[in-house]
Amino acid sequence: MTTEKENIIEMIKSLPKDISMEDIIEAIYVRQKIEKGLKDSEEGRLFTHEQAKERLAKWLK
Repeated sequence: MTTEKENIIEMIKSLPKDISMEDIIEAIYVRQKIEKGLKDSEEGRLFTHEQAKERLAKWLK
C-alpha cells in the first residue's frame, strides 16, 4: 500500500513540467476534495438532489 505522500509525488510527476506552484497546490487541493467526497459517498454521507436543492435555496435567498 502506498502512502499519501507517495501518491502526491506521483501525481506531481504526472503534471506538465512548466506548471506553476499555484497550479500544483490547486491540483493537490482538488484531489483531496475528490477523495473526501468519494469517502463520504462510500460511508453513506450523501444528499439527494432534492435535499441539495433545498439547502442551496436557503443560501440563495
